[in-house]
Amino acid sequence: MKYGMNLLLWSGEVTAEMLPVCDQLKQAGFDGVELPMFNLDLDYAELGKQLDSLGLGRTAVTIRNEEDNPISCDPAIRKLGVQRNKQTLDCCAAAGVETLVGPYHSAIGLFSGNGPTEDEWKWGVESMREMAEYAGKVGVRLGVEALNRFECYFLNTHGDSTRFVREVDHPACGIMYDTFHSNIEEKSITDAVNAAGDKLFHIHISENDRSTPGTGGINWQENFDAIVGSGYDGWLVIEAFGLALPEIAAATKIWRRMFTDEITLAKEGLAFMKSEVEKRKANA
Repeated sequence: MKYGMNLLLWSGEVTAEMLPVCDQLKQAGFDGVELPMFNLDLDYAELGKQLDSLGLGRTAVTIRNEEDNPISCDPAIRKLGVQRNKQTLDCCAAAGVETLVGPYHSAIGLFSGNGPTEDEWKWGVESMREMAEYAGKVGVRLGVEALNRFECYFLNTHGDSTRFVREVDHPACGIMYDTFHSNIEEKSITDAVNAAGDKLFHIHISENDRSTPGTGGINWQENFDAIVGSGYDGWLVIEAFGLALPEIAAATKIWRRMFTDEITLAKEGLAFMKSEVEKRKANA
């Protein structure tokens, strides 16, 4: 198992100013960091070298919006969504990113008032297949993220995202499991973790209030029983949000501070993840 920290807790983009934080995370025992990939004009090759020097692996996260929605009824908008996803993959390859995760399958926060239509599903599969083919060429894997019904209407359960990636049918394309979204949408945590099988590429560990993992209401016993029991042995990445960035706070609906400070959250979350995994492996 590899343990990572999503840097969105500190910043919406990672520049040299974030390197001291990255060094703190390495010293705390993290294996890697998850890079926000929103600004595609940064020097990601140089960032990759700097993270290599710290001994940190990396994954990345991105989103799509209304103007570049890959399931839009407008083919020009769908084309732009695929193009920006490919540009993001170029940045990932330059930075040495293993897996790009997130809800880049459709526009976050955009609703039609209904569930996905047959056309939207077809457009989504076509868009993602083109992206997956490109991802395979540049050596980056895709971890498609289902979001809860309050953030997205296209993929809401891990069964949805698994069916989606199996229709995409490309070895570079899998799903990401997220404890926050599953807490809202899933009937069975165990079934949700096991749904993807060999298509489970990535996991986000996120508390129900988006603060320190292990301090809230997520059913952690069932989650870690299912994760370790499934044989998954990839990245476990803490995804938490605070008030450091107004735009992130607004997007994630975080209005109050729920932890002491960012590095304490990271350290306590890491200790929690490691202890939960290790005690199950010891009892296996």
